[in-house]
Amino acid sequence: MQHAKKKIRNMLNGQGYADIVIKNGTLINVITREMQPNIDVAIVEDRIAFIGNASKFIGEHTELIDASGKYIAPGLMDGHMHVESTMLSVTEFAKAALVKGTTAVFMDPHEIANVLGTEGVRLMHEEGRQLPLKVFTTFPSCVPATNDLEDAGATLEVADIEAGLEWDGVVGLGEVMNFPGVVYDDPKMIGEIEATIKARKTVTGHFPEGSSEMLQAYIASGVDSCHETVTREQGLEKARLGMHIMIREGSAWHDVKEVIKIITEDGIDPTNVSLVTDDVYPQTLVDKGQLNHVIRRAMEEGVDPVTAIQMGTINVARYFQMDKELGSITPGKIADIIVLNDLEKVEAETVISNGKIVVHNSELVIHIPEYTYPQFALETVKIKCPLIAEDFLYTTSVDKAVNINGIKVVENSARTEKMTATLDVVDGVIQPSLKQDIIRLACIDRHHQSGQISLAFAQGFQIKTGAVASTVAHDSHNLLVMGIDPDDMKLAANTLAASGGGMVVVDKGEVLAHVPMPIAGLMSDQPLETVVEQVQQLEKAWQEIGCPIHAPFMTFSLIALPVIPEVRISNRGLVDVTKFELIDVVRG
Repeated sequence: MQHAKKKIRNMLNGQGYADIVIKNGTLINVITREMQPNIDVAIVEDRIAFIGNASKFIGEHTELIDASGKYIAPGLMDGHMHVESTMLSVTEFAKAALVKGTTAVFMDPHEIANVLGTEGVRLMHEEGRQLPLKVFTTFPSCVPATNDLEDAGATLEVADIEAGLEWDGVVGLGEVMNFPGVVYDDPKMIGEIEATIKARKTVTGHFPEGSSEMLQAYIASGVDSCHETVTREQGLEKARLGMHIMIREGSAWHDVKEVIKIITEDGIDPTNVSLVTDDVYPQTLVDKGQLNHVIRRAMEEGVDPVTAIQMGTINVARYFQMDKELGSITPGKIADIIVLNDLEKVEAETVISNGKIVVHNSELVIHIPEYTYPQFALETVKIKCPLIAEDFLYTTSVDKAVNINGIKVVENSARTEKMTATLDVVDGVIQPSLKQDIIRLACIDRHHQSGQISLAFAQGFQIKTGAVASTVAHDSHNLLVMGIDPDDMKLAANTLAASGGGMVVVDKGEVLAHVPMPIAGLMSDQPLETVVEQVQQLEKAWQEIGCPIHAPFMTFSLIALPVIPEVRISNRGLVDVTKFELIDVVRG
């Protein structure tokens, strides 16, 4: 850094030239919230050296980028996301993100932490540190997400978080999902938060809903952001209390349209608001983009372009206390820069990361070496024995219809609703009901070979035949299976156990689509193009068995997350998240 800054001083004193000069573009100035026409940006090594007319700094070996009629903006920064949700390794995700103009992400690898603990986090963190995409880590806070309601593959304690906070590139504490634990003074949660504050790092939050008293107790404890805001009213309340509002637009969760109204209609200062993706799957990366898609959505909802780009650059850097180095095009900052042809489309033509051109003509122009995961990270689906059809039959001693509690999913929402229904019993087995759109659901321990299986019922997927299964089952990532036919459910579960995890659709004894994800049962070891094709086949197969909803496998993967209301399934049983307790499937 000091070498580059010395070279900048020398250049500005007439001794030397820039390595790269971006010529004659319109600068998106996120510091003053203005667009400055006819601006050059000079780069020396990995740093921004000069903004203005840089003609005198162009030498024989200076590389020129003509930005006439184009826009020069800081590289985009995603302040909260889970690489595991892309189904890609960190390396493959980086390739896709860079092309879309993202130059920094703040990942929370709590998915792999729930499978492999600290060692899993270390693998993804180390992979990210080798990439031209800046991959910062917020160390997972809730592993498992809840106590006494589920069993993950690992547990992280306060000492683990304290150690992780010392790693280079760990910038804070991952989303604190166990908000009741914070509010009611759980020693582990309070210990993690206080350790992060002591380390002078950022505590990121997750507060979907609750009383004003709960919210303020949560904030007062040191948690100062939230990406789970889904209404304008929630956004206003949190913003007024000093929370950093992360407005999310992922593949399945579309919150921009409603929450952005705090800016477009209520007129609040956007400085403490940022845009994030949270969870994005491969097809979205290809078709719509990464953070550039979220910025585009904000603009479509009426946010002016400069403000929208601020919410994906300098606001993020400030929140993570990194604005002295990142987030703006100002002298001495790291040269993470994108050149846009069209401000409305937010598609990067050129991407510069650390002062190097990594994307030219919207194509990656550098080689990124592959990263190899150790064998233990590829052998994480550990079931006691192969599943049989009878494992998926909910039996009862009652010989007549029974009243049940179940889970109703909501399309394009991370939330679920508590469902009650009456189901027939045949030969001691509770039957699904296609008429009521109620199908069988199971969650199987895949970490401890305990043989534990919990059974329940789900509504809202409109599946008419076959079965689906997934080892992506936030956050403990046990083996989820859902369907009509027990034999198909058996085949789906055993297929994933044999392949090391992933997602699968089965019908009438045939595998219709399969996305193998051998890295912790969460991520593919294949290139983006291969995974996109496999996921397209998966989506088609979900439709073939009757499911019409958007991103069904993502909705399915959250059906086991017992920190978002109202009802979920875990390997231990049916969970009422509003009460944080297990409840009976068959109602008395």
